[in-house]
Amino acid sequence: MFQGFRQSMAWLHTWFGLVLGFVLMAAFFFGALSVFDREIDRWSIPATRIEPQPMPSYEQVLRPAFERMQPTAQAVEAMRPRVDGPMPERFDTVVSWSAYTTHRDPVLALFAGYEVPGAKDPEEAIWAYATIDPRDGTALPDDRLKLGSGFFFPLHYGLTLDWKNLGIWIVGFSAMVMLAALVSGVVMHRRLFREIFTFRPDKARLRSVLDLHNLTGVVALPFHFFFAFTGLVIFAGTYYFPVGHTQLHDLHAQVEAQETGLPHDRAGVPAGLADVDAMVAEAQRRWEANGKAGDVGFLVLQHVGDANGYVSVYRAGTDRIALVGDGIHFKAATGELIREDPPATPTARVSEFLTGLHLQHFRHWLLRWLYVLGGLAGAVCIATGFVFFVEKRKRQHALRGSQGARVVDALAVATVTGMVLATLGILVANRLLPEDLPARGDWERYAFWGTWLLALLHAAWRGAPVAQGRANPAWGEQCRAITVLAVAAVLLNWVTTGDHLLRTLGAGYWPVAGMDLALLAVAAIALLVARRVKARVAATAVDGVADPGAAHA
Repeated sequence: MFQGFRQSMAWLHTWFGLVLGFVLMAAFFFGALSVFDREIDRWSIPATRIEPQPMPSYEQVLRPAFERMQPTAQAVEAMRPRVDGPMPERFDTVVSWSAYTTHRDPVLALFAGYEVPGAKDPEEAIWAYATIDPRDGTALPDDRLKLGSGFFFPLHYGLTLDWKNLGIWIVGFSAMVMLAALVSGVVMHRRLFREIFTFRPDKARLRSVLDLHNLTGVVALPFHFFFAFTGLVIFAGTYYFPVGHTQLHDLHAQVEAQETGLPHDRAGVPAGLADVDAMVAEAQRRWEANGKAGDVGFLVLQHVGDANGYVSVYRAGTDRIALVGDGIHFKAATGELIREDPPATPTARVSEFLTGLHLQHFRHWLLRWLYVLGGLAGAVCIATGFVFFVEKRKRQHALRGSQGARVVDALAVATVTGMVLATLGILVANRLLPEDLPARGDWERYAFWGTWLLALLHAAWRGAPVAQGRANPAWGEQCRAITVLAVAAVLLNWVTTGDHLLRTLGAGYWPVAGMDLALLAVAAIALLVARRVKARVAATAVDGVADPGAAHA
């Protein structure tokens, strides 16, 4: 079938990249956006445009907020089939209360788990969630969609296909295929060092596209390999090879409770709660004594109101790349120290470093921007791969009367420019929809998927010239639409919130100013690309005019 090993690697690289490149494109692009997910959240929810706050006082802010939390009616209905007997009107037995924040979060996320009487699985709890202003505990609307952390970030690793975690499995499979494509790409390009310095934009289209494909692939090769690998590692134990609820699992939990001194089950004996703020202060004192930063990222109260209750204080760990917790645990009733997590083993330290480097919870803005550039380089590498595939074959397909190149080109347009349009569509919808609109987040999602679907239909409708060996005008038209929507998003942010660029730049409020500047940069780049595409379409508009890249096919 193949004349040699390199030819087989070329076939593997081409077809694996083509078939799963659409998934990987979304993973790279939305992964790049997720690097600044909290900043996108602040742009999309003006009520959260405040400075990040430290973990607030338990007594003054957290306790009142926890006590008013209850599962939503939707959560109760979802739980009902897994319960023998009627559901209670109120859930009072607290399994855990927890609060989470990062150095980039202006708001605080609260989680509350409750025991369910008559649950078929006694280990299963029903959960309630809330978002509060950490300055005073004011509840913020939970029906607002956090575009960054609540939509773009899950889209990056799960495609929002939640049924049976299907999206996570698809992305995981695509990541494994990507590793194979990277290896095959290295085999194909034996002179990798030369590829870094080879980009000839003045050459024929096919040559310059291939140069850009090779350049973005080689320059960011370590980034691409590392993030595909660590993404698989992160989800391996949770989704790909999970340890289910078995007798072995129960035995492990019991042994762990004995070793750590942290009770796994409730004692069934009521007990009070000591000063949690004092426990937090003690944890910070111990961190400081060990030369560690003292920001609290995660606070957990387990078995609330029970004699086996305990309080766990976890360090934010923004001072290092490794994702560390450095948990310190106290007996809830007395405040007595139970356990201070020991230093991690060498194996655990490697795992913490790999996980932390992927999830980037650290405080390092330059490295964050390198992540963005790496993700966008991956997206450009895949996009140019699509273009090269179509350009190399469309003349041949036209002579044979085949529609293959047209189909691939339409999918490529929808994946590249269509995905950017969908992203801008949800941003514009976010600023246009009324603040009090019921199910507002659902309407924003509809705007995203609807825009993407329109982009696909437009690309397919305008793709007839591809079947004749010519350029698809949809590329340029969608680039112009990107310019319009990006500028519209910036103007709408100004009109609806008053936060125009002069104001946000003057105040040094970079989360919103950065978003507006990024949108204007996207508009400028899209306009330049649209002009280049328009000139190319004009050059190939007349039937019988040779494709400039055909000679290199």
